[in-house]
Amino acid sequence: MSDPADVLTDLRAEGDELDAVVGELSDEQWRRGTPAAGWSVAHQIAHLAWTDRAALLAVTDPEAFAAEVEKALAAPERFVDDGAEEGAALPPAELLARWREGRERLDAALRKVPPGGRFPWYGPPMSAPAMATARLMETWAHGQDVVDALGVRRAATARLRHVAWIGHRARDYAYLVRGERPPAEPFRVELVAPDGESWTYGPEDAAQRVTGTALDFCLLVTQRVHRDDTGLRAEGADAEHWLGIAQAFAGPAGAGRAPREGAR
Repeated sequence: MSDPADVLTDLRAEGDELDAVVGELSDEQWRRGTPAAGWSVAHQIAHLAWTDRAALLAVTDPEAFAAEVEKALAAPERFVDDGAEEGAALPPAELLARWREGRERLDAALRKVPPGGRFPWYGPPMSAPAMATARLMETWAHGQDVVDALGVRRAATARLRHVAWIGHRARDYAYLVRGERPPAEPFRVELVAPDGESWTYGPEDAAQRVTGTALDFCLLVTQRVHRDDTGLRAEGADAEHWLGIAQAFAGPAGAGRAPREGAR
């Protein structure tokens, strides 16, 4: 896990980078469809604002957050989409202001959590660094949908290390959420970072291995790309299977993305 101050600084930078993309969009661009079926650019930002609000409640008002969990349990297949729909219906300027305010308030709240402090979440309780890492992962992933919709290119940064870490860490969850038994032995993941350095996870002598670029791995574990559209390599049948089901986010198993035409 990263140092709390470092990951919070990186979360702020990730939000600011996406803010720079959407801050001056026209109304038509806010309505533009993204690779997530049924979700516009506005839906993507509304989802981030909605989740930031939920995270803020978890940190500052656990009882109020418990009520939100009850709503989620009552409609597990709809509560995420409903939250995005509600926010996407707002005028773009109001939605943007709501997202910006939520980011600032969550940043301030997370910085006040004492070392070792934990608070409830939709899954196991979270620490401030874990929550910041999860929020960065979501901001980056939904930001990818936004830039894909707008035809904007963005550079991969060292902030991907947080996404890669959570993607590796969530290996067993990807199996369990599909009703499968996770492999007993750990995997080795070796990634080439944007600056050419190596990020590694798991024991060096593991038989099951995944290698490739950090960008491809992060796109895959956030289900923003199909396995066939990456340069990732798997050694071992278990590692190959994992690359077909990997997900870094909580919730039901994602459907993933279809392969691009002509992919292997």
